[in-house]
Amino acid sequence: MGRRERRHGADRDHRLRAGLARRHRVRADVGLEIVAGASCAEVESTKSVSEIYSPVSGTVSAVNEALADEPERINRDPYGDGWIFTLTMIDASELDALMDAAAYQHMVEEA
Repeated sequence: MGRRERRHGADRDHRLRAGLARRHRVRADVGLEIVAGASCAEVESTKSVSEIYSPVSGTVSAVNEALADEPERINRDPYGDGWIFTLTMIDASELDALMDAAAYQHMVEEA
């Protein structure tokens, strides 16, 4: 992955709230441009169906095809082989508006 590419998916806290992932659906094909905040995937779990929103604008550069046969990768390793899609960012400055890991963890604990 290049410097402007970012992988996206569900986080560990999502799994605790929603239950184990059973299926997923990506609504964005490789080459499609996505704007920050747009819903571009969903994960069906044992408790609910959750939307996955893109945190930054960019072009979909990859979709994790391995999840079609093995959606439990999202549960097992959401930050590794359980990624859902990769975006090539249009404007890297959008990252400045996002929370870092510590701020996100604090938000989750407060919820």
